[in-house]
Parts: sequence; structure tokens; C-alpha cells
Amino acid sequence: MPTRRHLLRLAPALPALALARPAVAAFPDRPIRIVVPFAAGGNGDLMARLAGPRMSERLGQPVVVENRAGAGGSAGAEVVARSRPDGYNLLWGAGGPMVNSPLLMLNPRYDPLRDFASIGLMSLMPMVLVVRANLPARNLAELVELSKKGPGITVGTSGVGGANHVPLELFKAATGANLVHVPYRGGGAAAPDLVAGNVDGLLTEFSTVLDLHREGQARILAITSAHRAPLVPEAQTFVEFGLRDFVFYTFSGLWAPAGTPEEVITRLQAALAAATNDPAVTERLAALGAEPASPQQQTPAGTADFLRNEITRSRRAIELAGIKPE
Repeated sequence: MPTRRHLLRLAPALPALALARPAVAAFPDRPIRIVVPFAAGGNGDLMARLAGPRMSERLGQPVVVENRAGAGGSAGAEVVARSRPDGYNLLWGAGGPMVNSPLLMLNPRYDPLRDFASIGLMSLMPMVLVVRANLPARNLAELVELSKKGPGITVGTSGVGGANHVPLELFKAATGANLVHVPYRGGGAAAPDLVAGNVDGLLTEFSTVLDLHREGQARILAITSAHRAPLVPEAQTFVEFGLRDFVFYTFSGLWAPAGTPEEVITRLQAALAAATNDPAVTERLAALGAEPASPQQQTPAGTADFLRNEITRSRRAIELAGIKPE
């Protein structure tokens, strides 16, 4: 039984303990920042801005989206990893910063499993290989053949270690295509260069270039989904081309710094799930060619399991492609 002396020793700590619980109970009591680690205009930026206003309605506070591009998404991810774990600084995560970038760095500055707490996934988006409208290649076989005839074909991605970088290198290794990698600060930053003819092609998220394809400003040759996409049925899959396991999706979801209180994670997850399952959002995702995350993937535990599996899969792909950490 506690003695009077023990109680006196605890007394100085009691005010702090009393204040800690109400702070969590009141969450959120000020604006929340979501860091998108890519330039504006790409898939991650689009998804975050689709979710943000609906999360704000649920949480009763503004949700502000901030773009912090650089280093395949790892620059923005590091900012969040080093933030105070109180739920007010969050990362809109994707395959680049949460999977590939740490695997491709000799000295990664954060660990996606150790330094982050999973909140939930929102969507899965296939990637596409798209070329400028006047490039004389209309399918993957023609692209590979054309690349071997000259100095090579330039193909942009969201950056070294970005979600698109590893699939590009895997495709090059499997086909011997002479494709020259051009890293950008996100798919949104690369699209204008494609239209201007400054780069021959992109391996990027479907949503980033769908309108360019429809308008005739670019041409989608192939998609990384398991089956042809209804929105572009003319584009073959990499599986059809003969690469049996070449199925890749860019995921979009939310992470907090490790150590964020469980009650805060629960509230943020409920807000993100409500946004994801909003009929208007579901309709918008379908129009963009994305798939909503499954109910399990929308939970913190399901997101953590998904991330572990993606890291394992990407590590194998990096080994097959012969990519060396830098």
C-alpha cells in the first residue's frame, strides 16, 4: 500500500500526468499538416487533396496539405519521422518514401517500419509506361526494338528510389531495352516535360497521365495491373507482353511519427476511412483508374502488414534488377 512518503514523491509528476490525458482527449484542437513528399500535380498530391477536406469535416479542424519534394520522397518522409508524435504532422506515404528509397540508400536516414506508425491506406493505383505522342512505338515490343537502334530512349520517373524507379529498372533488366532513366521530383513535375518533348516517356501513375492520353498529347503503351484497364482497353499489360509477375501498384495512405498515441491514431484512421468510403471519393477513384483500399488495408494493422509485404517484394525486385544502393 502506498505510504505518505511515496505519495509525496509522486506529487510533482501529478500535474503533468493530469494534463497529458486531456491533451489527447481534445485531439485535434488545431490544424493538422499532411506532408506530401512529391511535387504538386502527381498521384500522391491528388489523393491527399481528395482526402484532406473530408478528413477535416470529420475531425473539425483544417487539414493542410504541404508538398515537400525531393530524394524520391525521402526528404518529406524524414521531416515527418523527426516530428513530434502528437498527430499534427503526418506523412502521405507511397512506395517511394516508404519502400524503395530506404532500400536504395547505403545509409537510410529513417526506417519506415520503426520510425512510423501506420494509420491506413486509401487507394492502390497502377502505373503506366507512357510515351510522347510522336514517338514511333505503339506497344512494348516496338519500344524495346526502337530503344536498341539509337542512343536510347529517355524515361522519367518520380525520382531515384521512387515507386516507379524499381519497376523501370526491372523492365530494362528483363528486356535489355536501352532506356535512360531521368529522375524527377514526382510524376506531376515530369508530365509537362513529356508533353514538351523533353523526355521520351514516363513510367508513372495512371492518374498522372490519363488526361494527356485521352487528349492525344501522350500515348499509354502498357499498364502494370494484372488485367487491362477499362479506361484504356487499348493498352496492353506487362503480363501480356510476357513478364509474368510484372504487376505493380502505387499505394497512397497515411502515416504518423512512431510513438503517436493510440487514441490519436484511432481518430485519424476513422477520418481517413470515412473519406475513402465517401461515395463521391469512390466515384472519383474509379474515374482515375484507382482501386479503394480494402477494409483490412484501411486499418493500422492491415496497413502495417501491407507495408512489410511491399518491402519484402521490392527487396527481391531490386536484387533481380541488379540495382545497387547509393
